[in-house]
Amino acid sequence: MAASLITPETKVKVSSTLDKSVGKKYLTDGSAETCWTSGQGTPQYIQLAFPVPVTPTKVSLTFQGGFVGIRCAIHTRLHSPDQPSEWRFMTHVFPEDVNRRQTFDMSPIPDPPSERTAGAVDQIKLVFEESSDFFGRITVYDLGLEGYTHAAV
Repeated sequence: MAASLITPETKVKVSSTLDKSVGKKYLTDGSAETCWTSGQGTPQYIQLAFPVPVTPTKVSLTFQGGFVGIRCAIHTRLHSPDQPSEWRFMTHVFPEDVNRRQTFDMSPIPDPPSERTAGAVDQIKLVFEESSDFFGRITVYDLGLEGYTHAAV
């Protein structure tokens, strides 16, 4: 059964932050009162690094209406115990400009199984290529990622 892939050990990196009161730590704190807001300009991104290989299946985002990443490219780094890999495009999602939680199924990683460990990835990056905000700011109140974890290789 799929479970949340974001744990206290998951490392979060963002492209920019408007100020400390809306920092990256608020993306995954579970509070409806806190958020991450990017600086101006596109693209903006959220990057997650996992302590063990994972296979993501769903991503959910709760934006502030008017500050929505309306075109989001999802990239992954494939798990490889021998050598680092490059970012690979996985899929696009197109969130609506609304305040409610939006969940998107993630397509399987297109590489053949011989080049990966059961779809396992080390990192995922959500790149917001367009924003509903004229200045390109993004505000996310909650980020969720579901899928499967794998034993460390």
